[in-house]
Amino acid sequence: MDDELLELQKQFESAQQAKSSIRLSDRNVVELVQKLHELHIIDFELLHTVSGKEYITPDQLRHEILVEVKRLGRISLIDLADTIGVDLYHVEKQSQHVVSDDPGLMLIQGEIIAQSYWDSVAEEINERLQECSQVALAELAVQLHVSSEMVTSVLEPRIGTIVKGRLEGGQLYTPAYVTRVTAMVRGAARAITVPTNLSVLWSTLQQLLQEMEGASGVAVEGSFFQSLFNGLVKEGEILGSLRAGVHWTPNVFAIAQKETIDSFFSQNSFIGYDVLQKLRIPQPVQFLQSRYPECIPLVTTFIHPSMIEMLDAAIEDALERGSWMDSLSILPMSFGSQDASKLLSLCPSIQQGLKADKAIIFGESFVFCRAFIKDVYDRLEKEMETLIVSNSSGTVMSEDLQGTKVGHDTGRFTESNETTSDSSSNKQTMEKGSKKKKGRVTGNIGAGVAESDPDNQDSVPTKSKKNQRKGKNSSSAQVADSKASAKLVKSKEENLNIPSEDWMVNKIATLVPDFEEQGLDDPQTIIRPLANYMRPMLINSWKERRKALFTENAERMKHLLDNLQKKLDESFLNMQLYEKALELFEDDQSTSVILHRHLLRTTATTIVDMLLHNLDMHNKLKNGVEVEDTQISESSLNPGERTSIAKNFPGSLSKKALVVVEALEGKRVETFMTALRDIAEESGLLLKKLDKKLERTLLHSYQKDLASQVSAEMDPISILAKVVSLLYVQIHHKALQAPGRAISVAVSRLKDKLDESAFKILTEYQTATVTLLALMSAASGEGEDCTSDRILSKRELLENQIPALRGLVLRTGTSQSTLGMR
Repeated sequence: MDDELLELQKQFESAQQAKSSIRLSDRNVVELVQKLHELHIIDFELLHTVSGKEYITPDQLRHEILVEVKRLGRISLIDLADTIGVDLYHVEKQSQHVVSDDPGLMLIQGEIIAQSYWDSVAEEINERLQECSQVALAELAVQLHVSSEMVTSVLEPRIGTIVKGRLEGGQLYTPAYVTRVTAMVRGAARAITVPTNLSVLWSTLQQLLQEMEGASGVAVEGSFFQSLFNGLVKEGEILGSLRAGVHWTPNVFAIAQKETIDSFFSQNSFIGYDVLQKLRIPQPVQFLQSRYPECIPLVTTFIHPSMIEMLDAAIEDALERGSWMDSLSILPMSFGSQDASKLLSLCPSIQQGLKADKAIIFGESFVFCRAFIKDVYDRLEKEMETLIVSNSSGTVMSEDLQGTKVGHDTGRFTESNETTSDSSSNKQTMEKGSKKKKGRVTGNIGAGVAESDPDNQDSVPTKSKKNQRKGKNSSSAQVADSKASAKLVKSKEENLNIPSEDWMVNKIATLVPDFEEQGLDDPQTIIRPLANYMRPMLINSWKERRKALFTENAERMKHLLDNLQKKLDESFLNMQLYEKALELFEDDQSTSVILHRHLLRTTATTIVDMLLHNLDMHNKLKNGVEVEDTQISESSLNPGERTSIAKNFPGSLSKKALVVVEALEGKRVETFMTALRDIAEESGLLLKKLDKKLERTLLHSYQKDLASQVSAEMDPISILAKVVSLLYVQIHHKALQAPGRAISVAVSRLKDKLDESAFKILTEYQTATVTLLALMSAASGEGEDCTSDRILSKRELLENQIPALRGLVLRTGTSQSTLGMR
């Protein structure tokens, strides 16, 4: 058998060495290989080389790749493709198979690297490390053209074997250097006696290393120090606690902390959180609760239960004595008001006192006995009663209760009535016009001639109650139900007779001097809360009293308004009658101004004075002020008195009263009439409008009155004005009110209305009257006897002409009557 094999080998060798007589071209070979593939005679894959003249199998390609890698240790796929002469695609594909089959190889960033390569690199790094004591991984990564992470992953398994060093924070250190730095960290850490931020310590050590080694010194990262420090702590070479990785508290400091806290707390039975913060304890409450679980945390202080017992005993004593106390005066100075408030809530005596309504807490730290508060309240109530009794007018009382003098400021007066008409019609009362209710005011408006003609009662529209007067009898007229009086008008600080907070504070300070004697830094801190607590009770008491007094005054108010309505009806009708006479002189501006001013200063002033007196009385009764009926005055007021009374009225009534007072000083009656209508509307009063029938009736009455006065008048000077007024009634049917300065103009206007003889008598009498007045004026300055004689002579002359003057009036009246009949 062996002989046969040897024979075959010789034949094969000779066949190979024999020269072929037939040669194939490259094209024929390619076609032949393709044919063999098609016939599946060649059943394995063939790869073309880059030159195209050779075929290579995948196994051979992998073999050649492996040979190159083992030879070089590290080679890129591009270089492999050039070396082997195969397309890069096939090289990449087969390289993946090679790397997956051999765990000692790795394919990274287009390179195949063998573990042997990394071993040699590690040896080189170790040699360099021993020379420099430190090597940066970033520098190695740049040299090796790989990432720092790759260098780290390669070196970590070789640390301690091939590489004699320590890898920390991206740096390689020699064991000797690590030992040296560890000794520095250990010494520095043991030298620390207070809580320290380790980053500051590492910065100090870095500077120290740089100073020791100069420019060639190794830059050490803080993470390296931190790693060494953590190892020392773990091994127990450094004692302490580490918080958040960088805050180091040495054991010696913690021991000193606890000893200091224990000493302070055992001596004082309390400790403030600020003390613990100074000792660098970041969470004092949690620290103290864990150390003293039986004690109590407050807002700024931590206390022992004995503090509550001490405070409770003092409070119990104060409540038994019916007194008060400031808990802060018993507690240490470091306690705040919030601490005191929480302490009080924990005291058994306070809990029982609050439950039994025997104690009350003010201002977080002040404890009062109810009996003490009641005593102060009773004394304040007496003070208010004393003020009310001492001044029934209400002005000084209002100023005193407000605590400051403000004159007659209208802001001090507002509505605050609670009285309702709930029991009988006798308690019904007139509501202020400022309530702005729809409808007409109920009241008695009959006066004189106005009552004689109930069919002509056209009134000026005014704001009023919802119910209208049902009949003519003033005694049986009812005031509308005041629904608004059942409601509280918003209470303001400046309300009449309502005690202000400042007034109560001053009174309490006077009545209870103990607050200042106790040495409080600011007595207001307790007096003001006490005043705020008692003020609503005092106001309610005062309102109840006012309500009772208001009920008593309701009937008086009703009669007052009825009487005022009667007076106002008559006066306002007369005012309208006199106003119509002013139309005759509108073409003469100077005379018109004189007549307007005269009417404002006579009839209008009387109306305003009467209105102000009565409204002032009504306002006092409405506000619960005790007033006697005799206090209603009918005397004339000066401008200052009118303004003062007007300012005492509440709200919009005061404004409208001031307007009507100012209108008296004006030049036009129309302005006054408008202002008068406004204040009447605001007051809920009716103003009777003068119609034709009333005008005729009033003129007739006025004419009769003037005629009787002319018949009875003996004064030669006074009779002239009455005669002129009577002539105007007879001729123009107007009630003229003319002052002495306007008589001459009024007489001249009668020239066309009187016959020549009558007009001559009138003008001569008027001229003589003027002459007499001039002589009397001169006599008061000179005092000569001759002047007196002339005055007597002139007066006798006028007295002799009086009968002629009366006859003139009589003839004129008869003539006008005849013309009227015609």
